[in-house]
Order: sequence, then C-alpha cells, then structure tokens
Amino acid sequence: MEKSISLFRNRTFILLLIAGIFAVLGFSVFLTTTTWYAVTVMGSAGSLGLILIAATVPRLIMMTFGGVLADKYKKTTIMFVSNLVQGFILLLLFILLLTDNLNLIWLLILSGLFGSLDAFFGPASSSMIPKVVERYQLQKANAYFQGVDQLAFIGGPIIAGLVMEAGSIEMSYLASTILVLLSAVFVFPPLIKEEQDPDTGKATPVQNFKEGFSYLRKSRFLIVGILVLITMNFFVFGALYIAIPIIVELLDGTPINLSIMESAQMIGMLASTMILSFVKINRKGLVSVMGLFGTLITALLFSQVSDLMVLTVIVFFIGFAMSFVYIPFFTAAQEQTDSRLMGRVMSIIFLAMNGFDPLAYAMVSLLNTMGISIQAVMFAFSIVGLIITLFITVKAKDYVRN
Repeated sequence: MEKSISLFRNRTFILLLIAGIFAVLGFSVFLTTTTWYAVTVMGSAGSLGLILIAATVPRLIMMTFGGVLADKYKKTTIMFVSNLVQGFILLLLFILLLTDNLNLIWLLILSGLFGSLDAFFGPASSSMIPKVVERYQLQKANAYFQGVDQLAFIGGPIIAGLVMEAGSIEMSYLASTILVLLSAVFVFPPLIKEEQDPDTGKATPVQNFKEGFSYLRKSRFLIVGILVLITMNFFVFGALYIAIPIIVELLDGTPINLSIMESAQMIGMLASTMILSFVKINRKGLVSVMGLFGTLITALLFSQVSDLMVLTVIVFFIGFAMSFVYIPFFTAAQEQTDSRLMGRVMSIIFLAMNGFDPLAYAMVSLLNTMGISIQAVMFAFSIVGLIITLFITVKAKDYVRN
C-alpha cells in the first residue's frame, strides 16, 4: 500500500505551484486588459479577434519545438527564461501605451511574441509534474495545479478590472509585468534541484518531434482524448472567450462586469478541480466525455440569455464542467506516456488542443462582423459540438469504458 505523503511537503512542487500562480495571474491580467482595450479603445470585435489570433498562431508554431526542448534541456531553465522575456515584453507594452505609441501593429507583434514564449513554458511545466511527484499523486497534483491556475485566473480579471477602473489601462499592463517577473523568480534554476533529462542524441528537432508524434499515434486513447479537447476548446472555450467581452459591451457593461463574468468561469473551474483533488477517478475517458456534454449543454443555455447576472451564473457552470474534461485526460496521458517522451507528447497534446483556438476566434469574429448575433453564433457552435460528442460516445466506446 502506498504511503500518502502530502504534496505540500515537496519543496520543488511548492515552488512550481507559486510560480504558476504568478504566471497565470500575469497572463490573465494581460488578456483581460487587452480584450478590454481592443473592444473599447479600438472599438472593434475584429481587432480583438486579430489580437487573439496573433497571440495563438505563433504559439502553436513554436510549440512544435517547445516539447523537444523540454525533453532535451532543464525545464526550470526553459520556464525561467520564458517568464523573464515575457516580463520585458509586457514592460514594452506599458511604455508604448504610456507614451501613446501603441497601435494595432505593435499590439499584434508583441502579442505574438508573448504567445510564442508560452509555447515553451507550457510543455516544460506540464512535463515537470511527473518528475517531481509520485505516479499515484498525479491526479491530485494536476488538480492542485489547475486549482491554483483557476484561482489566479479569478484574481487576474479582478485585478485588471480594479486597476483599470481606479487607474488606467497602462497601470494594468504594469501590474501584469510585475506578476510575470515574480513568476520567474520562483523558477530561478538554482532554487530548484532538477535532474538533467537523458539527451535526445544527435537527432534533429524535426526527428525528435516525429518520434513523439509516432508514439502518440499508436495510442487510440490519446487520439480520442485529443479530439475531446479539440471539441471543447473550439466550440466552447475559443468561442466563449470572444463572446464574453462582446456581450458585456452589448449589454452596456463595465470593466467590472467583464471581470466578474470571466472570474465566474474560473470560480466554476476551481470548484471542480477541488473536487478532483479529493475524488480519485478510475474511468477517466468516461468522465472527460461526460464533462464535455455538460460544457456544451451549459454553453447552449448561454446562447439563449440576455441578462448579465444570469449569464454570469451560466458561465460558472460552464467552467465547472470544463475541469472534468481535461484533468482526467491529462492525468491519464501522463500516466501512460514514456517519461523520455513526456515533453514531446504533452506539446503535441497542447498543439492539437489549442490549434483550433485561432480558428474559433477568427470564425466567431467574422460571423459577428457579418451581422450574426453572438448568441446565434454560440447556439450554432454548441449544437455542432454536441453532435461531435455524440459521435465520439458511439464510435469510441473503448475510450468511454477506460
């Protein structure tokens, strides 16, 4: 019988957890500030879509190599350098806005650079978890990490809303800069003892990536799980991220209304991750599919309401269902994957999961600028997502039974 040792006695785990809090706080403050700036100052849903695409497309391209680096070099070094450079990018954003030199081109370029760096941080941090905790602690460790992430995402929009309401958009970018640099402090390599991963030899990055892809392709469980994540990210998460600021503006909301609604989603995710930190899941495939059904059904309800308070409650339940989709699958993927290939496999999962976000941003923005209401777009996305989920349930019974 395995002896249960508290994860909070694990020094490396705690440092990574604290770094994650500051990193996500900084990132969420940046996103909330940028979405509000695009919708109100630039006055264009199309600009918002372009900015979000710029932040995600380069990230997806660089993610191909992020997992290779995570398997070849020390993960703490990758995370530290990524956070440090992100902090300087945010500082430049602050200076440009303060001097009235920030325009759409600058915002697109800097958002692209910021997102590219996240392509290195994400696979490194995800593949670090199995290195610092025992296998039987993976679900709990993932739940804790996701829990603090959601807690930070709750705090991020609130911080951004309060700073913009009491101060300015410039000060909100400065707050984001400070938070990301604090994250770099806690993953400063000398603070964390990390064993060097086995060298991947003389193979090129493309060969290393192909090896990871070949490994993943042989696993039906991983392939179906990735399809589940793609469905959630494209038809709910990506669409909702564009929809929330547009609806808040449409219903004459304020930055505080935007912060509250975005925070409601994260509070819902936090609540479900806390449940998952105590309740062990055996049939992870089944739970992820049921979570996807719940996410899409609540998104369908979202498309039928035009009251900010009711919408906020619905967004809470969307967030609550989301955690049941990705935490079980991420845990199963970490349990089943060869540690030598962990970074590459996790980068491919991130790539597949997030690769459709820019398409969702672009499609939702395009449909909205064509005169189709955001509620109608969300309704259509939810229906198509439910059809795909039913198809997965019927055709991938081995995944659902797992």
